[in-house]
Amino acid sequence: MTKKKTQTFEDDLQRLQEISDLLEKGEIGLEDSINLYEEGIKLSKICYSKLENAELKITELKKQFENGFPDSLSTEE
Repeated sequence: MTKKKTQTFEDDLQRLQEISDLLEKGEIGLEDSINLYEEGIKLSKICYSKLENAELKITELKKQFENGFPDSLSTEE
């Protein structure tokens, strides 16, 4: 599998679903299953981290909106 330098959350989630489907079918060998499981664990950590970062960003933006935007972002002259 060729990996991109920066994969999107959706790309990672899709690959995680593919891995899950392959493992659920049970048609691959033990060694391949272990390798896929390991890849799945890594991807789930990456997805979780991306979701946490998105949540933090949204929380910060929400705080800025509730407290009023800084003068540097104001469109009023």
